[in-house]
Amino acid sequence: MFRDDTGGGGRKPSRNVLGEPLTSCSFDPITGFFRNGCCDTAAEDLGSHTVCIVATEAFLAFSKAAGNDLSTPLPEYGFPGVNPGDRWCLCAPRWQEAHDAGKAPHVVLQATHEGALEYCALADLKRHAIDLS
Repeated sequence: MFRDDTGGGGRKPSRNVLGEPLTSCSFDPITGFFRNGCCDTAAEDLGSHTVCIVATEAFLAFSKAAGNDLSTPLPEYGFPGVNPGDRWCLCAPRWQEAHDAGKAPHVVLQATHEGALEYCALADLKRHAIDLS
């Protein structure tokens, strides 16, 4: 977690990979490590769920084959499954793995937490961005 140095213990706003305030990724389906719609992170987020993606069929098939089936609903856990076109907070190492395999999904930079940069190069994320003008 990021803390300020004012002595009040207040939390600084999360930043995206562009150094701006982090925006929400998705509320339908609800996403994020904290299930708050944002790709925010904390020390307990060992997977670094920090990359806001727009899922594609190719990526979902790749992820399923790699052992992380995001497309099958699990109603007993309140998980509706991710469909092509859905936004989702993906683990940064998984995005990098998909990138290296040529299966990386699109990225929403405004909603991708700066913590993703520990695993992914900004230039690679930008090449897959849907929100650059």
